Amino acid sequence: MNEQVARRVVLVRAIESADTGLQVLSEDDRKYASRSARELAAWQAADSKAALTQEHFLEQRSEQILKRLAERTPAFASFQRRGLGLPGVWAALPPLALCAGALLDRIADPHRVDLLSAPLLFIVGWNLLVYLILLIWALIPGRKTGWAGQGLLRRLSVGKAALTRKLPGALATGMTNFMGEWAVLSEPLTRARLSRTVHLAAAAFALGAVLSLYARGLLTQYVAGWESTFLDASQVHTLLSWLFAPVLFLLPQLQGFSPADIEALRFGAGVSPAGGARWVHLYGATILLFVVLPRLVLAGFQGWRARRLARRFPLELEHPYFRKLADSIGAGTAAVLRVLPYSFTLDEARDRGLWTVAAMALGAQARVLLRPTVAYGEEPKDALQGTPFDEAGVTVTAALFSLAATPEKENHGAFLDYLVRNSKRGVAVLLDESSMTERGAGQAGLDARVAERVALWRQFCSFHGTAATVVNLIDPARHPIELGAGLALAELR
Repeated sequence: MNEQVARRVVLVRAIESADTGLQVLSEDDRKYASRSARELAAWQAADSKAALTQEHFLEQRSEQILKRLAERTPAFASFQRRGLGLPGVWAALPPLALCAGALLDRIADPHRVDLLSAPLLFIVGWNLLVYLILLIWALIPGRKTGWAGQGLLRRLSVGKAALTRKLPGALATGMTNFMGEWAVLSEPLTRARLSRTVHLAAAAFALGAVLSLYARGLLTQYVAGWESTFLDASQVHTLLSWLFAPVLFLLPQLQGFSPADIEALRFGAGVSPAGGARWVHLYGATILLFVVLPRLVLAGFQGWRARRLARRFPLELEHPYFRKLADSIGAGTAAVLRVLPYSFTLDEARDRGLWTVAAMALGAQARVLLRPTVAYGEEPKDALQGTPFDEAGVTVTAALFSLAATPEKENHGAFLDYLVRNSKRGVAVLLDESSMTERGAGQAGLDARVAERVALWRQFCSFHGTAATVVNLIDPARHPIELGAGLALAELR
């Protein structure tokens, strides 16, 4: 699906996930949207003589739900019309850079071309440094994704985070969650667009400088020369020879220069007004070769990446929410919940309960892949040495702890940190309360102790970049998991 469809689908997912009390969208609303979307997607598939796909269904369903919400809530309709991000930035930055390049002070000197022009040398030198940094950046393994900060990327992708107060609570929560999720999901696309725009702006800035140089040369007579406190003529000749060598090699029709020519062009030594055009051509051609053309090539590459990501937005359809909807049209496949118990051995009853939890979270066809228990205090790297974290077909990887245990940073925390670092699709945490409730059955204050232990574990999991889901493997119905909302996952760090 493309970017626009993915945005609508993610928005609907965020709203439905936040609206657990069915205050914004009733069960009938959701069923009607699914039924209508299934019919529309089927007609669309029949017209194109293709199979019914999950993407077509999600597109139609999101349109149905968003249309209904817009009719009921004018403030939500305004939010949709407002759009997201700062699209004007992409169009405005290159023209502004072109104007800025044309207004450089030294280039704006109406009567002089300085052979050692600081602005022109800076333009060339800075861009060469940028190319070197980009090359090194590309060769560094495990590098960060780019120079732009998360705040800038979020502003470019979702714009202002403020919402009107006229929205229902569940709807406002869903929209807030959506903006956070979309900022993360669209980060590769936003980075590609930002890189494309920055490269275009750099090319426009340099082009503006060149155009200014030639434009003023049409109306005034340039006097070419140089002056320096620390450099002599031979050193200036060496510097300029290195700078202009590629241009003189590629364009032999351009006139070269000798050490005597450089000596004769020293300001204060009776500089002749003739010959200014030679240096304008040399600088103009050098900037076009070293700055404008490479930047346009880089902008073209990033633009191609942005278009590809916008056409095929990388939305993870293995999420339990999407699996539930896929099951409703018969397009789903059996989800697999891989469970890694820590210092916790499951008996037959709890094993059956685990399958029930998987069905609640991932659909009726879900399967459980139960891995051997990791012993208390064992190094995670050694215990999980044979576990392929990128195993095909695994939908969710979950760490399983007993709520009766007290979380410890050196043991439970090290185990979670290892999983988060190595699981590309994120990690879920299951806290089984059955052992604790069985031991304390009939005792006064049990509920308070369970609540206190749950709060402790959730704080602990949050510290280690995960989110906990409380379950009862003896009686899974005590903590039902809404199908489609699934298990809370931690992102890869």
